Amino acid sequence: MASNVTSQPVTAQPSSPQSARGMNSTLLLGSAALLAAIGWAYWPTLSAMVHAWETQPDYSHGYLVAPLAALFLWTRRASLPLDKLGPSIWGALFLLGVVAVRVLAGRYYLVPLDGWTLPLTIAGVVWLLCGGAALRWSAPAIAFLWFMVPIPYSAERWLSVPLQALATKLSTMALVMLGQPAIAEGNVILLGSHTLFVEEACSGMRIFIGIFALAFAFALFSRWSWWQKGIVLMSVLPVAILANVTRIVVTGLLYQWVSNDAGQKFSHDVAGFVMIPFAALIFWMVLIYVDKLFPVVEQVSPTAELFRRQSGST
Repeated sequence: MASNVTSQPVTAQPSSPQSARGMNSTLLLGSAALLAAIGWAYWPTLSAMVHAWETQPDYSHGYLVAPLAALFLWTRRASLPLDKLGPSIWGALFLLGVVAVRVLAGRYYLVPLDGWTLPLTIAGVVWLLCGGAALRWSAPAIAFLWFMVPIPYSAERWLSVPLQALATKLSTMALVMLGQPAIAEGNVILLGSHTLFVEEACSGMRIFIGIFALAFAFALFSRWSWWQKGIVLMSVLPVAILANVTRIVVTGLLYQWVSNDAGQKFSHDVAGFVMIPFAALIFWMVLIYVDKLFPVVEQVSPTAELFRRQSGST
């Protein structure tokens, strides 16, 4: 006698709260261990960074970079793909590549390169522990961390020297247009009986880095199109030059119209605090201009508009 046997589909049992807590604990322990390893491996590099933040005015913003990156992550917490989190072997392979770069940097005494690998190491840890989805989610904030790493001296000289020469020429032209007897000789402005030295520290490099960081953050998190973001990034250099030229011109006018003490006080004391907010104000005006220049236009088909009118009249 045959018996009827019904087969039931096998369904996956949901994980228990105890197992979920165990996975979370494992993830937290792994994160803590890897963070401790990163701190130990990069301790000399981090110490050199902090020293640069304290001694070089161009990098005094370094203390703000990590908190701002954490703030960026917090503002995007709603878009974190919790259902796609999980470890990935690709993160381990990526970390091995970063370690190889650090070994080569130490072997050939490329000291600045070591600091530039720190955000890459953090990206590798996120990839290893949480997977590619978490890496894509956190990539903008991780990329922002590069602003806390000092630029190599050769690259800084390559940028600051042309900025210094351009600031001298443009400031001299502006002073002449304002009716002042200004002549540029190298990086020196002869202004009547006064002499203005446009030193390397006055090249505008600090303003450029600060405004570029602001523009980079805006480009990462705004919903503008890519070409609008490109315009914003390209405006950083003109904004920095305009702000720096304004500082030099105001200093020269204070020397001419007020006194030597007023010019020196503004150049050495006031300008260091005022120029970054002033450049940020110019950058904000650029954003307003770009936004007004390319307004968002809603396209409505004639057929849809006709149906809308008919439905409204009934």
